[in-house]
Amino acid sequence: MKVINFAETHSILNQYVAELRDVNIQTDRMRFRRNIERIGELMAYEMSKELTYSVKPVQTPLGMAEACTPDDDLVIATVFRAGLPLHQGFLNVFDKAGNAFVSAYRYYKDEEHRVIDVHVEYIATPDLTDKTVLLVDPMLATGESMELAYKAFLSKSHPGRLLIACVIASRQGVEHLQALFPGDDVTLWCAAIDPELNERKYIVPGLGDAGDLAYGDKM
Repeated sequence: MKVINFAETHSILNQYVAELRDVNIQTDRMRFRRNIERIGELMAYEMSKELTYSVKPVQTPLGMAEACTPDDDLVIATVFRAGLPLHQGFLNVFDKAGNAFVSAYRYYKDEEHRVIDVHVEYIATPDLTDKTVLLVDPMLATGESMELAYKAFLSKSHPGRLLIACVIASRQGVEHLQALFPGDDVTLWCAAIDPELNERKYIVPGLGDAGDLAYGDKM
């Protein structure tokens, strides 16, 4: 799997990531969601360079023009609920794309909150056969949620190509996906890659719980 880390380059995307991490700015849920959405827009633009293009004729009021536009049949797939703002950012750019959703959540199997499992209970997806799937989720911690989400979509149909995007990844999560997708057929795009997970499997330094910060605490 190829890995692209935007934190290694200089762009305005780094400012949006910094604001997502900042405890003084995180209290503004609307800004938190919008920053994730803006990161999605910027990542979608960069990922658009990897699509397949061909020249097509365009009729203008004064004659014919040519435009080199994408040929990929795109589907943007995400995980409820934290993935929704990132999904919207991608949809703002790829406005003709199909959409797929899966409900995958982590739960702790012990009182100390050290042993986690991931449960999938809902899938809504178009036919993915031969399509280019953009699997987007803000946080890539252990990588297990992303793996189960993708396998849930595979239970319906098989895409032709997979591109994965996240905002914050852990090194462990990246390595998990690299083992899952050997070779260069799949690309992972990250706004930042952090060094470790804590005992509760949260990314450190990370930013906290993206779903709670975007939409409020849950029971």
